[in-house]
Amino acid sequence: MEQKINQIVKWLQEKVEETGAKGLLVGLSGGLDSAVVTNLIKRACPESSLAVVMPIQSNPDDMTDAEQTVIQSRIHSIEVDLTHSHDVLYQTITDQLKQNGTWNEQQNRIADANLRARIRMSTLYTIATHHQYLVVGTDNAAEWYTGYFTKYGDGAVDIQPIIDLTKQEVKDMAIHLNVPSSVIEKKPSADLWEGQTDEEELGTTYKQIDAYLLGKEVPLQDQITIENLHKRTEHKRKIAPQMRLTK
Repeated sequence: MEQKINQIVKWLQEKVEETGAKGLLVGLSGGLDSAVVTNLIKRACPESSLAVVMPIQSNPDDMTDAEQTVIQSRIHSIEVDLTHSHDVLYQTITDQLKQNGTWNEQQNRIADANLRARIRMSTLYTIATHHQYLVVGTDNAAEWYTGYFTKYGDGAVDIQPIIDLTKQEVKDMAIHLNVPSSVIEKKPSADLWEGQTDEEELGTTYKQIDAYLLGKEVPLQDQITIENLHKRTEHKRKIAPQMRLTK
């Protein structure tokens, strides 16, 4: 595990040098993946790494876990409470949609969840520009394959250091890095809405997704779910289609 960590840290340092950036920045949610990346960028750039905590009506336990990760990793951090900014923007959009008769109650929850992710992305890039840092992603292999990220939200980053690791490998790395136990043991959640969990939304478990990605046999229904998720979210893993006029 230490060898994998060292390999990722070296890669992060190479990307900083290649791009001419002055350091690395990550959005810290209080979850497992962002806690691991926080520790990795701290190792890569001890004096020029930053964790950004961005609550939006967030679970207080998640904020406590984020704080504990900051303490454990000894990384520099900043908190930007986006609750008011989100509420104003969300209400402005909602009022206009209702006014012109295009409000869709069934799509509201996912639209709001995506808005939260995109507000956080904009915040990260604004802070990163001031520091001249790269924005570091937190997607693991399971999330990337199933498209479990917001397009132009948490999927919009400069570099992705743990995208080749299964969820279990990320957990094992967290244990090796001494990430707080409360972070390691909690149910994975993207903090999209109250009570939301990743696996409930995905319709399968990370254990089954990991097994599928490793070429192991999984129950047929899980296989179908995983393959459907991958197919349906292919557009997230590609740049927008570009029209080329015939000359």
